Amino acid sequence: MADHSKDDIFQLIKKFGAFLTLKFNNLDSRSIGAIAGLAVAIVFTWRLLRSPSEPQRRQPKREITAPSNSGLANHSNPNLISTGVSSQDSSAQNVIDELFQPVKPTLGQIVKQRLSDGRKVTCRLLGVILEESTPEELQKQATVRSSVLEILLEITKFCDLYLMEIVLDDESEKRVLAALEDAGIFTSGGLIKDKVLFCSTETGRTSFVRQLEPDWHIDTNPEIIHQLSRFIRYQLYIASVKPERSAGNILSSPSLEEFFGCV
Repeated sequence: MADHSKDDIFQLIKKFGAFLTLKFNNLDSRSIGAIAGLAVAIVFTWRLLRSPSEPQRRQPKREITAPSNSGLANHSNPNLISTGVSSQDSSAQNVIDELFQPVKPTLGQIVKQRLSDGRKVTCRLLGVILEESTPEELQKQATVRSSVLEILLEITKFCDLYLMEIVLDDESEKRVLAALEDAGIFTSGGLIKDKVLFCSTETGRTSFVRQLEPDWHIDTNPEIIHQLSRFIRYQLYIASVKPERSAGNILSSPSLEEFFGCV
């Protein structure tokens, strides 16, 4: 169909040219211009039909070059890159955690905080500072608990500390003072021998405490703790078993070390 149309148009153009040759002398200028425009349009159409549309050229396929060995290694193990990145992120996170982790308080800070900035402390010796628990034992020996030495040193930095105990004779008193001196309590801390008080009864110890009016009293006798609860701001009851009922200003702990978190 396309070939027949091209031939027909070609024949039409030839006839039209012959017609123009015969009639050219009889036409005015306007008619000539119109005919010339029509002829140009026919020629243009004929040229378009004459030149067949060329098929679209296919884009040449790009040759895929084989990746290098390092590339193959990366593609063969896709987790390799992600593992490297995650390890870097992990290292960075560890550094941040170390920078922003809470600073562990020192023993001095713990002591000051636990004592609520108290300025004066009274404490019995038996069962708290000494290994012995009865006055009878002091007639034979006196042994300072090594685990409380650092705590006592910190207490004396912030507080006026007084130690007190019941003794049955003068020899027991000397024995206790010698044990405290050998442990270095009088040389490394703010405690002096004049602040170690001795009495012969529980009532005497209660009187010492009331006269000194401390912010804190530390004892192992529940009766004394109870009697002093109305007069002393805070008390620490050292006992293996926590009392079922106690006043709001009485705290309890199995030992002085556990109260200050040293165990």
